[in-house]
Amino acid sequence: MSSAAPQVVVDTPQYSLSVRLSDYGQMLRLRIIVMSAVAVAAGFTLASQVSVNFALLGQAVFGICCLVAASSVLNQVIEASSDQRMSRTEARPLASGRISAVEGSLLGVLLATAGTIVLWLQVNQLTAVASLLTMLSYVLIYTPLKRLTVFCTTAGAVPGAMPAVLGWFAAGGALGTEAFALFAIFFVWQFPHFLAIGWLHRRDYEQAGLLMLPSFSDGGFRAGMLALLYAVAFIPVTQVPRYCGLAGDGYSIAAFVLSTGYLWLTLRFSRSRTDGNARKLMAGSLICLPVLLFCLVFDYLRLTA
Repeated sequence: MSSAAPQVVVDTPQYSLSVRLSDYGQMLRLRIIVMSAVAVAAGFTLASQVSVNFALLGQAVFGICCLVAASSVLNQVIEASSDQRMSRTEARPLASGRISAVEGSLLGVLLATAGTIVLWLQVNQLTAVASLLTMLSYVLIYTPLKRLTVFCTTAGAVPGAMPAVLGWFAAGGALGTEAFALFAIFFVWQFPHFLAIGWLHRRDYEQAGLLMLPSFSDGGFRAGMLALLYAVAFIPVTQVPRYCGLAGDGYSIAAFVLSTGYLWLTLRFSRSRTDGNARKLMAGSLICLPVLLFCLVFDYLRLTA
């Protein structure tokens, strides 16, 4: 009797539609899309030497974010069996069976196709090709490597570092030192961030057979040392935009303060690998990067005003 009442609600068309839309939203991973959109907008603004073409920016954000969403969806299609073995992902639409693999695959392909077409026709061919290759590297290289090698994090950091570069390309920026500076900031930033996440969910990852940490058997020592290494490297890397003409002394000072704070949080985690320190590092990383981008764009606009 207790299981019959909910079934009446599930059968209503309104409820079914709302659940399906909610499932799609969960598959798209909207938080990642928002972060990618911010990075694209930052790169686009930095490459817009005279004024920002907001219509073109909107088309670029839409197209690139479609491909980002496609990456998330197709990743979940491939990893549905792994997700079933992890407590934090077992309720995902594909892992739980609410969405079939065929439906998920069709959604991912549709998003990838729509994004590529918009970028090719409305933005430029370089952005379209680079965005598509970024999506394919995430789905076809990073995703399967998670079961094969601990270097999967490095492979995943490459597409993760691309949104700002894609925004740069979308505004007509060339492949040069400026694009490299944007890529390097995002690439290096990711390691302490994702190692903190890997530590928080280490039991899930180990149970699912995903090699997201350098080791599951050393108490997190290697994860802490690797995070610390990249946090140290992050300090000089954040200074590169100053020396390739993207920003001035104001950004340079702000970048030093932010990157030093990031290093301090990482040092705490590396010395004492508690879940609390990992959460603080993860939260600090999510504050550091957007504020750093804001300072970079603000200083660039101030210098070019």
